[in-house]
Amino acid sequence: MSLTGLGEVADFAGKIADKIWPDASQAQKDALAFQLAQMQGQMATNTAEASNPSLFVAGWRPFVGWVCGTGFAITVLGPLLSWIAMLFGKTVAFPPLDTQALMTLLMGMLGLGGMRTVEKLNDAKGSKKLK
Repeated sequence: MSLTGLGEVADFAGKIADKIWPDASQAQKDALAFQLAQMQGQMATNTAEASNPSLFVAGWRPFVGWVCGTGFAITVLGPLLSWIAMLFGKTVAFPPLDTQALMTLLMGMLGLGGMRTVEKLNDAKGSKKLK
């Protein structure tokens, strides 16, 4: 009896097994490569935006940060400044602001910035990155 073709059958069975039960480490490598490609694409976009001389292209992120920060400052400092003005016999009225959407955006920006700071600190210490 000849064993001709047995190697081909084993290779075919191995390919089917790989499709059904893929190698976890290869799947992780593929996912990491995909994430890396996405990050490189985003970095290229960020670089192109930042190098643009137009304020409307390069300045939208700082603009959003300043708008959110100003809204937050008015919300927090407005009542305090009104109270201080009343102590001196003056009347200062800040307009009421509906800051729900503004605070959501600001906290999101600060949260992402905070997570990046934690990642940088962990990298500097040589410890594992956050997942």
